[in-house]
Amino acid sequence: MIMNEMKHEEQKGDNHLSQLASVGQIAAGIAHEVRNPLTAVKGFLQLLQQEEEHKYIEIAQAELDNALVTLNNLLQVSKPDLEDEESRTIHVAVELESILNLFQDKLYDIEIITDFHQTDTTIVGKKNQFKKAFFNLIKNAIESIEGKGTITISHLATDTEVIITIQDTGVGIPKDKLNLLGTPFFSTKETGTGMGLAQVFSVVYQHGGKIIIDSEENVGTKFTIKLPNQRQSKKRGVRKMSLKYKDTDSMKEFFLENKEYFEEKLLEEAINVKDKIQEIHTVGNINLVENAHKLVLYVVEEREHELITFAKQEGMAWARNSITLAFKLEWVQAIRRTLWDFIYNYDLLLDLETTRDDFFTLEKKINELMDHFLTHFFISYSKYKDELLESQRQLVENLSVPIIPINKDIYIIPLIGSMDHVRIETLEDKVLAGIGVDHIRTLIMDLSGVAFMDNGVIQSFSKLLEGIKMMGCKTVLTGIRADIVKKMIALDISFSNIAESKGTLQLALHDYLFKDPVAVE
Repeated sequence: MIMNEMKHEEQKGDNHLSQLASVGQIAAGIAHEVRNPLTAVKGFLQLLQQEEEHKYIEIAQAELDNALVTLNNLLQVSKPDLEDEESRTIHVAVELESILNLFQDKLYDIEIITDFHQTDTTIVGKKNQFKKAFFNLIKNAIESIEGKGTITISHLATDTEVIITIQDTGVGIPKDKLNLLGTPFFSTKETGTGMGLAQVFSVVYQHGGKIIIDSEENVGTKFTIKLPNQRQSKKRGVRKMSLKYKDTDSMKEFFLENKEYFEEKLLEEAINVKDKIQEIHTVGNINLVENAHKLVLYVVEEREHELITFAKQEGMAWARNSITLAFKLEWVQAIRRTLWDFIYNYDLLLDLETTRDDFFTLEKKINELMDHFLTHFFISYSKYKDELLESQRQLVENLSVPIIPINKDIYIIPLIGSMDHVRIETLEDKVLAGIGVDHIRTLIMDLSGVAFMDNGVIQSFSKLLEGIKMMGCKTVLTGIRADIVKKMIALDISFSNIAESKGTLQLALHDYLFKDPVAVE
């Protein structure tokens, strides 16, 4: 029975892989016929935009980018081996934790539960492909949840398998649709292309694994991935590349000549950021690719001051637009890895006689510059966020104690919510300063919205009223709740000698604004 189930799973995987291979043949056949003219059109649109900016050109570029992304995704799904990536040892638990960091801005209403065991267990495979596969699964789980929900991610290893489960409490998938999952262009989402799950299935099957899906509508979906438990002692080496070069090329000239190839390899390294490039550009007008080229040139030319200035600008831009920091970390580390691959090839192609001392000097210099960039980026980011928080705190303070002028002599303070010692101090500072600056003669304080005042706050509030009277201002209290009055009686505190009381704010306004002043006297 068990053997039959195993054979069924293997056959299912082989059939699915065969289907993807068929799609790959079709995709490869149309690649040159479709991608090349689309790329040419994109180039002409960029030239037109340089001559005259127009919103229709931007729309056309955006739609064209979407078409190119779809085509590239199809090629990647159907023939993942097209990516020139070496197999290496992968700590799945570590990768899952790092991917979760990329979704921090989407997890306010969603609880993430992780249950990781045997975290030192590894698999062997193409790391970037697995990172994208796990990214797609977690992204789908988040998008399946409407409002609040839970995502549970577990990691378990046996002697032969590494088992990863990703379970959500989302909308679920109809039973009759389960067999279609992983097929390109099939999706249960209105705007989905099905490429994400197709990539997941393709990667898992290519690495000798299997996928089990359990789902129930309005209950949730559980993906179980089983991969071979194995180790690989061989470490990832530096990649040898076919690059343009001249014997007289400086390192800057070498990078400029191979700019497009650098970009291609960078996008392979930053697999999870690649899909966010357009979104980040739209949200914050931040061009990740162009900024990567700029950073690399600052590093290879040792332009430290310009690098620091650039880092500060980047930090402010990311903070201002509240873009997830995890994407920046992955992007910069991908730049660092790609940069070292190119430096290795530069040294190799120009046949330089580099000594061990020369190499370590270069390594120290480049890594220090990259670290300087990250340091000043995060300082700038944190400073902007701190200033933003401080301005928001001051705004909240102002809103918590709003002093509203009715005329030049009479002001109102409507207080809402609980009163604690911090708020009493804020009230004291603002009221006493306001009386001194604006020469307030009558201050109406409405307490009908105050839910709670403890004994210490009541005593502090009494002292504040005494201070207001000392400054020649009359206090009118309205809407004091019965619970607060009971506490005042228990504390033997009375406001009668330092403030006037009215049952409601309406009565106070009537007496001090709408009555005939002579009649009031």
